[in-house]
Amino acid sequence: METEGKKPRSVRVVLLALMIAMMLAMLDNMIVGTAMPTIVGELGGLEHLSWVVTGYTLATAAATPIWGKLGDMFGRKATFLTSIVIFLIGSALSGMAQNMGELIGFRAVQGLGAGGLMVGVMAIIGDLIPPRERGKYQGMMAGVMALAMIGGPLVGGTITDNWGWRWSFYINLPLGAVALALVSAVLHLPKKRSKARIDYLGAALLTIGITSIVLVTTWGGSEYAWTSARIMELIGIGVAALVGFVFWQTRAAEPVVPLHIFRSRNFTLMSVIGFITGFVMFGATLFLPLYQQSVQGASATNSGLLLLPMLGAMLVTSMVAGRITTNSGRYKVFPIAGGVLMITGLYLLSTMDTGTSRFTSGVFMAVLGLGMGCLMQITMLVAQNSVEMKDMGVASSSTTLFRTLGSSFGVAIMGALFNNRVKDVMAERVGSAASKMQSAQLDAASLKKLPAAAREAYQHAVSAGTHSAFLLGAVVAVVVLVASFFVKEVPLKGGPQKPEGGAADNADAVPAPVVEAV
Repeated sequence: METEGKKPRSVRVVLLALMIAMMLAMLDNMIVGTAMPTIVGELGGLEHLSWVVTGYTLATAAATPIWGKLGDMFGRKATFLTSIVIFLIGSALSGMAQNMGELIGFRAVQGLGAGGLMVGVMAIIGDLIPPRERGKYQGMMAGVMALAMIGGPLVGGTITDNWGWRWSFYINLPLGAVALALVSAVLHLPKKRSKARIDYLGAALLTIGITSIVLVTTWGGSEYAWTSARIMELIGIGVAALVGFVFWQTRAAEPVVPLHIFRSRNFTLMSVIGFITGFVMFGATLFLPLYQQSVQGASATNSGLLLLPMLGAMLVTSMVAGRITTNSGRYKVFPIAGGVLMITGLYLLSTMDTGTSRFTSGVFMAVLGLGMGCLMQITMLVAQNSVEMKDMGVASSSTTLFRTLGSSFGVAIMGALFNNRVKDVMAERVGSAASKMQSAQLDAASLKKLPAAAREAYQHAVSAGTHSAFLLGAVVAVVVLVASFFVKEVPLKGGPQKPEGGAADNADAVPAPVVEAV
């Protein structure tokens, strides 16, 4: 083994491949979002536009826990390579789509692969890197996520303008090929041969439950009223499927999500914290650009740069938190500090109005970014350290799933609150004329064409909606702070650990495997 803190070159090559795979999963939606107006212009089907994103999200969420379990059963490397191949096939097919229906279907194929990319990256890091050093490398992955959020819209706009929208998907192919080659050549993990059967019933029930939840949060308040029959049906189906899933997992020989991992207090707390972090982060990335474009007159073209204060702070804090955790072996301070900073940042953002300067809003965003940076990868690190090595995959996938579901709920609930507040304020200020203005669809250029009174009313309405959304976020973030105080700090060791007293809160009972140089 190499001395601590110094990894062989082959490990660094594998980490490069993992960062490329993480970039693929994170960058794709950011790039495609920028290209969507052009795609609709060529393929038509504006009424199905939301399904291009929803189809991808549904497939990713449903596949995530299954990929984690397959990795535990049949080996991390093979399942990770398979997920890359499926993602690349979906990318190639999406680039060749001739109509909106084909594009939605091929995006779902992409999403199936993307679920395995995120889980595979985190689980392989869990296999390769001892717990004591894991924070540093997971901090690097958080940096990759932040860079993808910043650069995605810019890259997407450049590709669409110069090469055409199809290259928004084709660009994944060379990057994916590099990741495939590096992982195939350099990553050597112990091979697993499991005689256990895949829990098909559990996988089906979980998929139905997750799909129903995501559809409720996606459609509720937009496609259908929250009290409509369709939403009530989906809620009923989702609850029944998830209750059936939990019941079946207690009896399945090889459950998709072993319920015993939730006996660990730390793992359960990290799942809750991850859910709230996803709730807040994706809500913030949706409403902050909207506020800056509508109220502060910023250009939509640079929407990625508008988030730079938040994402930059998140990147730096993730790196610093990972380094400190690696050096000290302790981590409890970060969830607590993250909770305080997140609540503070969200509250400050809720105070923004039509007179708030870009500098002031940038400072508020940075505070929120510092909070999220303390939480992003520490949640994964503690969750992995709270289970045995044989459950590393399902621990990684479950944590990722909770964050994904949190993001769905955050966008839906904060979005519903925002839209209702905008409509109310517009009705108060301009009366019947409010119905002619499409809230959340007026950019800076469109606003300039409106009469001064209408423009001012819309800006006040967006400001009020932003206030309500972020105030809700601040209230929800209190859960993170409360949960953080109950985290049991088990120092992270550089070598193998054994559970103390039968608890799983510090389980990492198998030494990290060696990556062979080639």
